[in-house]
Amino acid sequence: MKQNTKRRLTKKERNFCYYYINTGNVKEASMLSGLQNNSEQDSISLLSDEAIKEEIQNLYEDKKKNLLYKACIGYERLAFGNITDAVKLIYSEKLDYKALEEMDLFNISEIKKPKDGAMEIKFFDRIKALEKLEQVDVGQRNDINPFYYALEKGIESLNKTEK
Repeated sequence: MKQNTKRRLTKKERNFCYYYINTGNVKEASMLSGLQNNSEQDSISLLSDEAIKEEIQNLYEDKKKNLLYKACIGYERLAFGNITDAVKLIYSEKLDYKALEEMDLFNISEIKKPKDGAMEIKFFDRIKALEKLEQVDVGQRNDINPFYYALEKGIESLNKTEK
């Protein structure tokens, strides 16, 4: 029976892995994690440690899944989101910044205010958002990451509409 020899990472090493995934910079990750006393060479050698490589891989996989979920949530908000605040914006004479910050304007793709004082608001296309959600079938393709599959399909769709 093979004995598990995997060492446990220290808190600073786990933090290093987290910051490395989020910054992509070894030196910055070392500094943010509290390993700033290490030289850059020491920080780089951390990347050759098997336990650290495994932690980075796990964190990276989690990050890719989270990006997929965030993309899906964004598409859902575009497809099913409320436009009440956008209508309030059109009919408001004067808005203070606090009221504006509290508005949900996620579905708006563009706002124009021509010289004549009118306001023009363009919304993201709900049908396209639904199409993107349909493309993001997590079980659809096992050979590549679902997020990248959705991204690939989105780019293909954009290329088709541009032609």
